[in-house]
Amino acid sequence: MRLKISQFFLSFVLISAVMLGGCSTQQVASNTSSPTSTATSTTQTTTEATSVSQTSSESVPGIAGLPRLEGKATVVITVKGSPITIEVDGTDAPITAGNFVDLVQKGVYDGLAFHRVVREPQPFVVQGGDPKSKDPKVPVDQLGTGSYIDPKTGNARYIPLEIKPKGSDTPIYNKPFDATAQPVVLPHKQGAVAMARSQAPDSASAQFYFPLADLAILDGNYAVFGNVTQGFDVVNKIQQGDRIESAKVTQGAENLKTPTPNP
Repeated sequence: MRLKISQFFLSFVLISAVMLGGCSTQQVASNTSSPTSTATSTTQTTTEATSVSQTSSESVPGIAGLPRLEGKATVVITVKGSPITIEVDGTDAPITAGNFVDLVQKGVYDGLAFHRVVREPQPFVVQGGDPKSKDPKVPVDQLGTGSYIDPKTGNARYIPLEIKPKGSDTPIYNKPFDATAQPVVLPHKQGAVAMARSQAPDSASAQFYFPLADLAILDGNYAVFGNVTQGFDVVNKIQQGDRIESAKVTQGAENLKTPTPNP
């Protein structure tokens, strides 16, 4: 019994670590009437989950105007001179993957830091991509709340939570999914790549993380959008404060579809 309680508490702390390392607190306030810091709040929202198969994709809350990846792409992230090759899956996570590839192409990740590395008491995640970390003067303990700001509008870009259950033709959006009842297509396996977010389901923006172990407890609560195909040994060596020297799309750039601005 004591062991079970310990494991539950550890899981609670680890989920909170990813959740609190998500996007801005302003987004939390705008999306939840009474935000809390508990991990259980990630499974509660007043927004109904929506499937693209149920309605046109443009009517899914928060999806209009976002880039999409129709197919797959390869992104190479370089850290300390060593490459990490990521297969980005736009087939099963088109919006999350499209957002990531678009930010890579815009050069958003170049120079950003990995601000959270959790290996003890057991391997958990390496998390980075906070645009605020571009400024080396920002202390590490102040990172984890930044979002991508679109220079054209001056507004932060957020993407909806996107989870594709096994057996489904399309992902569901805007709400955590119970992966204990039905597995997801893109699980939190060691070497996966996923989006960090705050308590609000639709608050992911630019921050991403690598699971350092299989973390099924996160399935359905956070959107996995790819997998490390080469260089996981490099991921395993990342320390807090290490920076992304460059991030480049090496294959599949033609699969990125960006919305056409209204005239």
